[in-house]
Amino acid sequence: MYGVHKNQHTIINRLSRIEGQVRGIQKMVEEDRYCIDIIVQTSAIKQAISTIEDIMLESHLNHCLAEDSIVKTKKSTETLQEEILKVYKLKRK
Repeated sequence: MYGVHKNQHTIINRLSRIEGQVRGIQKMVEEDRYCIDIIVQTSAIKQAISTIEDIMLESHLNHCLAEDSIVKTKKSTETLQEEILKVYKLKRK
């Protein structure tokens, strides 16, 4: 089992909120609302997604990565380092 299970409820709640925000933005576009108001909402969604990514990364580091590095049966240390760098680079984009 992956480390997400500890935060699953939080993540699902956040995703549900994001889903509602996206529907709200769709409605704003359909109603031809002021562009800046729409941009403010899309920025809020990006921040919400970033927060989910942070939770997931923390969960991965605390559970999956720590467990793998202790057991060292699934992945080498080099592979674990590459994985961390890959996620770090994705977060910076």
